[in-house]
Order: sequence, then C-alpha cells, then structure tokens
Amino acid sequence: MNVEALSRLQFAVVAIFHFFFVPLTLGLSVLVAYMETRYVRSGDETFLRMAKFWGKLFIINFAVGVVTGITLEFQFGMNWAGYSNYVGDIFGAPLAIEATAAFFLESTFIGLWIFGWKRLSRRAHAAVIWVVAFASSLSALWILIANGWMQHPVGYAIENGRAVMTSFGALISNSYGWTKFAHTVLAGYVLAAFFVMGISAFHILRKSDNDFFKKSFRIGATFGLACSVLLIVAGDLSGLEMSRYQPTKLAAVEAQWHTETGAPFYLIQIPDPAHDRNLIQALPIPKGLSLVAFHNPNATITGLLDFPAADRPPVMINFIAFRLMIALGFLFVLLAAVSFYLSRKDMLEQFRWFLWVMLISLFLPYVAAQLGWIVSEIGRQPWIVYNMLSTKDAVSRSITTADVLISLIGFVVLYGTLLVVDVFLLTKYSKKFAE
Repeated sequence: MNVEALSRLQFAVVAIFHFFFVPLTLGLSVLVAYMETRYVRSGDETFLRMAKFWGKLFIINFAVGVVTGITLEFQFGMNWAGYSNYVGDIFGAPLAIEATAAFFLESTFIGLWIFGWKRLSRRAHAAVIWVVAFASSLSALWILIANGWMQHPVGYAIENGRAVMTSFGALISNSYGWTKFAHTVLAGYVLAAFFVMGISAFHILRKSDNDFFKKSFRIGATFGLACSVLLIVAGDLSGLEMSRYQPTKLAAVEAQWHTETGAPFYLIQIPDPAHDRNLIQALPIPKGLSLVAFHNPNATITGLLDFPAADRPPVMINFIAFRLMIALGFLFVLLAAVSFYLSRKDMLEQFRWFLWVMLISLFLPYVAAQLGWIVSEIGRQPWIVYNMLSTKDAVSRSITTADVLISLIGFVVLYGTLLVVDVFLLTKYSKKFAE
C-alpha cells in the first residue's frame, strides 16, 4: 500500500473510533437534561436518580470521546498537508469556531454539572446540562458545516493556486451542511434512545428496580419514536442533496450504470463487482428511483458510464452500505413504535423476548451511523473536496509509507485500548443498581 492508501486507512480508523462516542454524547446529553428537568418540575426523586445514573454513563462516554477527537484534527497536518495548504483558509474557520467556542463551552459546563450538584440550585443545575446539550449540538454543527463544504464547496475562489473564502455567509448557509447536521444529530438521538432502552431492558429482565428502568425505557421509547421518524425525513432530505450536487455518488449507491429519465427502482438488484453492469435486476417500480432521488418521477438519473472511469466511486461498498443504512432506519421506527406501545401499556414484562430484542438492538444504531459515514466519505471519492481537489493530490508529500504505517499501528493500539476501556466502564456502570 502506498502513502495515499495508508493515509486514507489511518484517517478512516481514527474517524470511525471517534464516531463511536459522538452520537451517544449528542443524544444522551438531551435525555439527561430532560430527566433532570422532570425532577426540578415534579420533585420526583426517581428522575433525579435517572439524571445521575444516565449522566454517569454520559460522562464516561464524553471523557473517552474527547481524547479521540483531539487527535483526529492532527491528521490534517500530519497526513493531509496538501489538503490543509489548498483549502485551509476555508476549512479551518468552522473548525476553529468549533474548538474555541462550542467545545470549550461544552467542556466548561460539563465541569459545572459534575461538581455543581450541591453548589447550584436545582434550576441552575438543570440549566447547566441543557447548555451542555446545546453546546454538543453546536460543536456538531460547525464540524458538519466544514464537512458539508467538502461535499458541496460554496463561497470560494481560487487565488494563487489555493482556495480562499469569498463568502462566510455562503459557507454557514450551505444546505448540504445543514442537512448533514440534521441527519447526524437525529442519528445520535436515536442511538441514545436505543442505548437507554437496551440497558433498561437488561435491568427489567433482571428484575432490578423495575419502576426506575420501566420509566427510563418509556422515556427512551418516546424519544426514539419521534426521532426515528424525523430521521427518515432528514435522510430523505440528505438524499435529495446528494442527488442534486453529487451525481456520481447517487449513481454509485444505486448501481445506476446507464442514464435514464424516469428511472425505475428495482426491489431486487445485485451489482457485479468486477464489471460495469448489474448481475440481477428484478421487480422494478416504474419511475421509482427518479421519484425517490429528486421527488420528480420524470427526473433524469445520470449513469456511471457517462462519467470518466477515474471519477467513479466504488460501487459495491456504497450500494450495500446505503441499503443497510436505510433498512436499519426503518427498523428503528418499527422497534421504537412497538417499544412505545408496550411501555405505555405497561406490558414490557409480558414480552421478555422483545426485551431481549431491544437489548441486542442497542448496537444497531452504532452500525447504522458508521454505514452513513461510509456512504458519505467513500461515496465522494476520488475527491476529498467534491469536483475540486482529488484525494491523491491532498496527501502529504514529505512522509513515507513507513511513517504512516508506524503511526497507523500506534493509533490502532491506542484507540483499541480506549475503546476497550470505554466499553468496560459503560458495561460496569450500566450493570450497577441505580443509586
């Protein structure tokens, strides 16, 4: 493997590890804030115990996630100097705002929340965790505005061989970044809801403090149902942005080789990984693909064969990842709806098999989140900034294959250790009786 391939692999490893922690931080902060607010408004000590129990898991996840996030940004200077030199004037702005404003706001108020239980009034303490939840989402917003610019660059000009910002307003109002933000944050909310339901299901099965965990389950189910439905809407809007601005990605995720107006959607389709065709296409829905992609049954879908071979993303991995992500999204709606119904009717203990399903399903949103980023990033290839800067031109020229390989091994060992520590601590404290 050359420097480019190893650098891509290293960034993928670092980003995937970091994104194990981000979605839970986004969603669990909101749920903990809601639980503490219920305590302030009702005086019910059960909600206070909830805020402390789930808040402890939130803090563990946040602490480990911070470490992986800090080293992630070093990648741009270490392995992607060509990228940093070419678009740093634009890409650096949202990242700087995220670090100096959102992240420090989040970190400061997390400290206040941890040490302020006996030093702040109930209302002030609850307000602190809402600030943490807001700052977590604000941090995600600036990062996704930066990533949205990579997907659909706007508000720039090329001067002296470098991209420079011409409109900060265009950068922050880029629709691609905002739809990615909505999609990503809602995915985090769904993940947190299933996290709460999964752990609550475990305790209900063990018959440990059923009242506490049935209430937690109901909160997770209500939050999960609302957010999983909204996630489908956000996913549809993200797909519309992809169709408008990244036609090669659209063609890859749909294995669409030939340009068609009013293109059908095939319920059964298998791409040929070795040739520019599909092995199987069956059960077509007339004009279905055009309708889904552009909300217009007569829209034209440009096929991959109408793009230069060098500009086509990998088909098989994008095709599979895209469909698995969508299938999981609809599964989340179904599971959340059943969870909401059973919890509202106080019938959870009568369906122990479903509690086991929800315990196992705790891991599925993590899979869906990673699949989403696979489509987002691999689907953009061979561009690091779509139709502007290729990935091969963005890699650092001063590093060797050995340099990247050694650092890759180091990151795998370090991040693997952190992941083991995180899973161990979350498992340990999630099994403990809520005090």
